[in-house]
Amino acid sequence: MLRAGCRAALPRRPPGTALLSGAGGQRSGGAGAGEGGLKRTPLDALHRSRGGRMVPFAGWSLPLHYEQGHLQSHLHTRRRCSLFDVSHMLQTQVYGRDRVRFMESLVGGDIAELKPGQGTLTLLTNERGGIVDDLIVTNTTEDHLYVVSNAGCTDKDLAIMRGRVAELQAAGSDVHLEVSDNALLALQGPSMARVLQAGLPDDLAKLSFMNSITTTVFSVPGCRVTRCGYTGEDGVEISVPAGRAVELAERLLDVPEVWPAGLAARDSLRLEAGLCLYGNDIDETTTPAEAGLLWTLGKRRRAAMDFPGAAIIMAQVKEKPKRKRVGLTSVGPPIRPHMAILGPEGTPVGTVTSGCPSPSLGKNIAMGYVEAVHSRAGTALTVEVRKKQHPALITKMPFVPTQYYMAK
Repeated sequence: MLRAGCRAALPRRPPGTALLSGAGGQRSGGAGAGEGGLKRTPLDALHRSRGGRMVPFAGWSLPLHYEQGHLQSHLHTRRRCSLFDVSHMLQTQVYGRDRVRFMESLVGGDIAELKPGQGTLTLLTNERGGIVDDLIVTNTTEDHLYVVSNAGCTDKDLAIMRGRVAELQAAGSDVHLEVSDNALLALQGPSMARVLQAGLPDDLAKLSFMNSITTTVFSVPGCRVTRCGYTGEDGVEISVPAGRAVELAERLLDVPEVWPAGLAARDSLRLEAGLCLYGNDIDETTTPAEAGLLWTLGKRRRAAMDFPGAAIIMAQVKEKPKRKRVGLTSVGPPIRPHMAILGPEGTPVGTVTSGCPSPSLGKNIAMGYVEAVHSRAGTALTVEVRKKQHPALITKMPFVPTQYYMAK
């Protein structure tokens, strides 16, 4: 969760820093604007005091990496635990008795079947079957839906959601939308549970992947803890009142094995986990069938075909898409976005959408789209790097096994 139209240019950066989706419109929360008109998260001063290399990213000032560097930060997350500031993400709450009907008019997920506290990744689609954004929607125990969206799509997402709210309200429906001021922290890595449990009154062992609770975290009340993340590791995202975000972050970073991590590690970690970056690997020209994301469509929703673009998407399910998202591995020069993928005859059969050297595997990994006939794992292709062809192999994703936690 994760760009033409939504991507901001960054200064030259280390390998593997294509970055997650950035911010579009101004949120009502946060620490306000800084130099150059860039928006700042509530943790801005903390990032700078700890040696964060701040970069302009889609209208925000965010840390690319810290003094440890990208490589060590990535590996530390895989081995221990890291804290990411993802407060630039858009957080909204949907209230009213018709909140589920509202959300299901926009996405293909089965929101009605979510149990209290349960969330799901779902896709906001357009009438052409394209992916407008990928969202996490949680059915909270407090009678509202909690939605986390890619911040780079803030403007268009809010326009779509507010427009649909107005339509439903005009027809007599009970639904309204609120934008959250909270900061959002992601604690990720194999030692996350031990670190966080020390500050929780709740038993974290009972909280499964994609489930959420509202609780007190290290004496900060009113936090929403969701067991999820963008690294492939066991992790949580903590929505915390903005005024106490620094306090909570400092408490977590006081634990020696918790390191601060930035956008560079976040991107290489998500690519190893085979997770899409919005604007690179999925966008409004990409359908769920092409992207291999049909699992986000609920069975009931497929049958009803009552979400935007359903006719086009379901036709692709039946007829099979002409292109598919695939993983690639290679040795030699790193594979980067927009590079051509060539077939056995040397003719273009696809394009790379994300790529970097894998710190965990010691070889190049990438994601892209190829003609369906070339999409089988084990297929040998080539990638054009600086006008030279280099061997690449279609490889199943995730490249690194995921460690999502399911309660027993």
